[in-house]
Amino acid sequence: MDDLLHGLKAAAEPTRLRILSLCAHGELTVSDLVRILGQSQPRVSRHLRLLVEAGLLERNQEGNWAWYRLAERAGGNDLARLLIDLIPPEDPIQTLDLMRLEDIKVERAREAEEYFRRNAAEWSQIRALHADMEDVDEALRRLVERAPVRELLDIGTGTGRVLEMAAPSVDSAVGIDLSREMLAVARANLDKAGLRNCQVRHADMYQLPFEDGRFDAVTLHLVLHYAEQPGRVIAEAARVLAPGGHMIVVDFAPHSMTALIDDHAHRWPGFSNADMRRYLRDAGLVAEDVVRLEGSPLTVCLWAGRRTGVRKNRNPGRRKPATLAEVTS
Repeated sequence: MDDLLHGLKAAAEPTRLRILSLCAHGELTVSDLVRILGQSQPRVSRHLRLLVEAGLLERNQEGNWAWYRLAERAGGNDLARLLIDLIPPEDPIQTLDLMRLEDIKVERAREAEEYFRRNAAEWSQIRALHADMEDVDEALRRLVERAPVRELLDIGTGTGRVLEMAAPSVDSAVGIDLSREMLAVARANLDKAGLRNCQVRHADMYQLPFEDGRFDAVTLHLVLHYAEQPGRVIAEAARVLAPGGHMIVVDFAPHSMTALIDDHAHRWPGFSNADMRRYLRDAGLVAEDVVRLEGSPLTVCLWAGRRTGVRKNRNPGRRKPATLAEVTS
């Protein structure tokens, strides 16, 4: 009762209700909200602080920037969405707010496109060396769709490709990356696709800012070959994996492309099945079948590991988890 009253009191103010409505459409900074609302930074910051304290919004720090979105926890999220749904769709203030928000999203998309354009040649060059990424995406997609995944974590999310693929099949998905430029690209892609159940955060894959056992699935998509200590990355990813949950590692089989190490910052020339099984076993996971997608000269492998234990039935009626072999059969 106290939490409900606190939330209602925090939202019962015109500007704060406008902020809730805007944050339901994606992550926003104080600067974004200042531009949209036409109010001073201290005033907007105070409104945001009250909404965070009431559990209606959550705040994620990213360097000098803080990003705000609707709270993930059920109580605050349910109340916020209930109040937002009560705002008349033809309300002139909300209509103007959303028009200004769209202008900001267009700017973000333009900046992300410029960053992507500067790096597209390098990425295209590497993609041409390995198996068709649509085949890899399809294997991941089928796995996510067959498993009862409520929350998914994508480590090293890059452009948000895995989030976009998984969004229709999960309740929520979080992508983390250490590159703020890549996070800008991912946010723009998520905005464009209208995926409100996805978010990205600035975080270190060696020290994830999540509690133990939170996620039903964790993916590492062509990320591990950049890691100085792959075993530590997998162990940390396994820490946040729920009982019965799955980890999928997508990366290269051993290869002799030394240019990837010399010119593209790769730390490892692929991984053997034995090494990957050892990483998974040391992290407390049960290694499952390996799928190879042949390419020339790079072969992409999908390694799966499962956390033992019984998964809580948080999504009645959904199918039981599939093995990687079933997904690709």
